[in-house]
Amino acid sequence: MKRFGTLIGASAMALGVAASPAVAVDLLVLAEDVPAGLNIDGAAISIPATQGGVDNLMEPLVYYQRKGVNDEGIGLFDFTKFESRLAESWTYDDKSLTWTFKLRQGVKGCGGATFNADDVIYTFARAKSTSGSAPIGWFLSSVASIDKFTPAVFGDSPAAKEAKKLGDEVKKIDDYTVTIRQAAPNKLLLPVLTIFGLMIFDKETMEKNATADDPWSHKYADNVNAPSFGPYCVEKWEKDKEFVVTANPNYYLGKPKIDRVVQRKVPQSANRITILRTGQAQLVERLNPKEFDSLRNVRGVKVGGVYGNENLFVHMNFKTAPFDNLKVRQAIAHAIPYDRIIREAYFGQAKPWQGQFPSSYPGYIVSKTQYPYDVAKAKQLLAEAGYPNGQGLEKFPAAFELNYVAEKESTVGPIANIVRSALADIGINVKLNPLPQTQYGDRQLVKKDLPFALNEQEKPIGVDVGYGVQLFFVSAEKGGLNTMVNYSNAKVDDLFAKAIVEPNDDARNKMLAEIQDQLMADVAWLPVVEWKTQWAFTDKLKGITWHADNTIRFADLELAN
Repeated sequence: MKRFGTLIGASAMALGVAASPAVAVDLLVLAEDVPAGLNIDGAAISIPATQGGVDNLMEPLVYYQRKGVNDEGIGLFDFTKFESRLAESWTYDDKSLTWTFKLRQGVKGCGGATFNADDVIYTFARAKSTSGSAPIGWFLSSVASIDKFTPAVFGDSPAAKEAKKLGDEVKKIDDYTVTIRQAAPNKLLLPVLTIFGLMIFDKETMEKNATADDPWSHKYADNVNAPSFGPYCVEKWEKDKEFVVTANPNYYLGKPKIDRVVQRKVPQSANRITILRTGQAQLVERLNPKEFDSLRNVRGVKVGGVYGNENLFVHMNFKTAPFDNLKVRQAIAHAIPYDRIIREAYFGQAKPWQGQFPSSYPGYIVSKTQYPYDVAKAKQLLAEAGYPNGQGLEKFPAAFELNYVAEKESTVGPIANIVRSALADIGINVKLNPLPQTQYGDRQLVKKDLPFALNEQEKPIGVDVGYGVQLFFVSAEKGGLNTMVNYSNAKVDDLFAKAIVEPNDDARNKMLAEIQDQLMADVAWLPVVEWKTQWAFTDKLKGITWHADNTIRFADLELAN
């Protein structure tokens, strides 16, 4: 395989990008960030770069089956079918609600540890301990109705401490057999096992790095390594700068074709483009649509993408007047010029979003309720709401501050201006209010007090409409997890409670379809577009594949000589 010499030379130095000593690598990836941690239950797991680091080091029990490539050469999966990974096979007993997983033998991790049932038990025990700052493993287990993964684990009472202990709900039968028992039928078990939050730790290495005050090795995972049985091993990791991995020679699916990958942080997208064009980098991520468009005819560079699960929606808070008025929400929905946003902000690399969930997901429907761009209809609805030509809305100045993530200015800023102009056409005066990402996230996800916002970052990475319903729209008191717009509808709650335990796919999908129609009728949030996840890369690079968390798996890749 061809080796690349100096990673970033004089041209990069001229751009103000820190250079490294001349080293040989197979692949240089330029990104807006590198992993801030590697702990699947740590605070940094919400950062996409952290998720990508975990994805390349750790390994799931099961994963989705591949189904070829799209017309841009991007690999795809069939999200209704699963293939074996660390679990070689599995069966389900619908009477006892118990899954039995037969594990692969002879699997070795980066440190030489051999995989067996103890690693699986450790992973679920760690998840149930809720000892991390972000108990993702517990959450995924709970979403899949794994028995005893309930809110009883939270707190410091004697009962909570007892509830944190893993019992026979996840049980070792022998060294290569484990069982997982559910509290109710729930088809989300296999989907959640594909997600980084339930990838399997190397118990032996984790326990070697445990301390009395950190028995589950959170500090080790957040600062040194996420030991597992995946395709790559950490060689070097400088937070906020560089993440270097080398291929696991003992990887059970075969040693990856790319031996060494350097992921370097280059915050300015223009600098990432320049270095790609020189040929010194082979892959760049997270450019804005205009920048991707500018690279389409560059010699030696390819741009590829997929309509996966990334989207843009308008967030209107149900606890903030006047967004508690359905007709106001409907008026705004009809006032949005969807085609103009696709044309001018996404350069054609987006499409109208006709539902509340990714259209690529099992169970998705095109809702029978739609809100096409119609200024006259928008004005009519606004008048019916009691605000003819916007009169009276001046009482809510804070409500009409349109918030969005300031760091996404190059992408979302132009859209915000289009929305402001369009709403002015029906008499609504809007002030743009970009917020730092941390402040935006705190107000949206913790305080839940953002009245009006553009959101381009939320997506369900559990590939199932039912997962998305619980994540975003089930009311908090009924188990909703990210009810950022404070939406609550008893019909949706009741239908979801029935759908989640319905074993018949047709019956389940019918209930999920009814939920989706209700969400659109309520304008639970206003879907605007689904936009294409894209990458720019050398034309010598093959194998880029779309995964639901939108991170690149280096083991998918191959670099031609």
